[in-house]
Amino acid sequence: MEVILLALVVIITSTMLLLLIISTAKKRHHGTANLPLPPAPPSVPVVGPLLWLVRARSNLEPAIRELHRRHGPILSLTFLSPRAAIFVSSREVTHRALVQRGHTFASRPPAIAPFAVLTSGQCTVSSAPYGPLWRSLRRNLTSGVLGHGSRAPLYAPARRWALHLLTSDLAAASGNTGGGVAVAVVDCLQFAMFSLLTYMCFGKRLDRRGVREIEAVQRELFSSYISFQVFAFCPTVTKRLFFRRWQKVLSIRRRQEDIFLPLIEERRKRIKISSMDNDGSMVCCYVDTIISHKLPKEAGDRRLTDGELVSLCTEFLTASVDTIVTALQWIMARVVEQPEIQAKLLDEINRVVSSDKEHVDEEDIKSMAYLKALVLEGLRRHPPAHFLLSHAAVEETSLDGHRIPAGRSVNFSVADVAHDENVWSRPEEFLPERFLDGGEGAGTDLTGSREIKMMPFGVGRRICPGLGLALLQLEYFVANMVREFEWGMVDGDCGGGINLAERPEFTVIMEQPLRALVVPRRRE
Repeated sequence: MEVILLALVVIITSTMLLLLIISTAKKRHHGTANLPLPPAPPSVPVVGPLLWLVRARSNLEPAIRELHRRHGPILSLTFLSPRAAIFVSSREVTHRALVQRGHTFASRPPAIAPFAVLTSGQCTVSSAPYGPLWRSLRRNLTSGVLGHGSRAPLYAPARRWALHLLTSDLAAASGNTGGGVAVAVVDCLQFAMFSLLTYMCFGKRLDRRGVREIEAVQRELFSSYISFQVFAFCPTVTKRLFFRRWQKVLSIRRRQEDIFLPLIEERRKRIKISSMDNDGSMVCCYVDTIISHKLPKEAGDRRLTDGELVSLCTEFLTASVDTIVTALQWIMARVVEQPEIQAKLLDEINRVVSSDKEHVDEEDIKSMAYLKALVLEGLRRHPPAHFLLSHAAVEETSLDGHRIPAGRSVNFSVADVAHDENVWSRPEEFLPERFLDGGEGAGTDLTGSREIKMMPFGVGRRICPGLGLALLQLEYFVANMVREFEWGMVDGDCGGGINLAERPEFTVIMEQPLRALVVPRRRE
């Protein structure tokens, strides 16, 4: 039934799109008017987009990769939107577009209906079109809670608190003795990361119930990303055809407002506090910066509305928690799968950190080359997102001889760049040593300013502003988990191995969440 309904919607939207193309053909820039769109595979009208929509739930990425092999590094596909989306797989083309011509491709396409609601009309750092609004929101984020790395020490107590929660939950789940109990690792990771990031966002240590409440609504949002794509087709119609799904969008938004607005209001009443309170409130949190932020004249010359504050808090948690949890789970899966990695990392930790020290701290990890190599290889081999958030050209332009219409979704493959055999030897293998001195990854610049070898945080003007903080937190928690626990394989898992199958949600997660034997280490 869903396919039949979608077929009707696609017929209508295809007709509307044809009329739109005819009406706008004369508006093309003279320099691109005669250029072809990127090549597209043959597709049967109506049926083709529906097949792609079905594939989006399972094997979309391999299908796109095969089309790149046939048609080249730039291609057009029509499946999740009535307008063809453009896909780029080449690191060289990506560098030309996002670094050498960063301004040109720095915008975002119009959001589909669910995300227009969830972002307050694209009033967030990641969704705002290129311009004054985006610059204002991003500047506030980088100079405020991120502080270009200068605020990292400020959040050290929060990380220690989250680490205590994580290690306590892992120990409890393992029975504290490691007596052969399989631990669902991701559950412990999610609670600890939500605790840490809600603290950084709202400036308050929430109790377990409060954290679980936020975790539940955010998890529902993460797991619904693909199903919401149906509203890319004629939202006026699909909102009625898929009424329950649309109500889910609105329900998620209401729950976010119900949870976040009281926390925002609490911080609003204490906006002038400049030192740590006795109740554990943070000196400065993200909400403090957005409450006091005023948009520039070009973006409205006003304070942010409550709805926009909720959207920005949602973005902060969405962008930070799920990506970190996903990356940590993949890295720890490799630690379990390859015991030699765990042994090498533990040796390095023991050389750097004295046995009587309570935990590995931020200063310690600066001296851990193998730890950094392990994290980088985790991000290369298992990037949390296999595509960057869709970019868009500010105005119609060209890219390698192809016409790129303004506002069209342009998608750059993170995974294909990280698996390029021209850069990486045996790219499918997990080899942290490749990032040590002498390896092909040594000295890799994650910003891609000179050359793109991998881009788990994006590149160019839209590069993730939390790059430094994310690396710090990944290194911090991986080092402490390995120091505190011995990680072993669960007997019987996939014939004695770890299932590395992938499943796309908001990030690309493990199809079978990691289960491991987690044994507390007994130190004299």
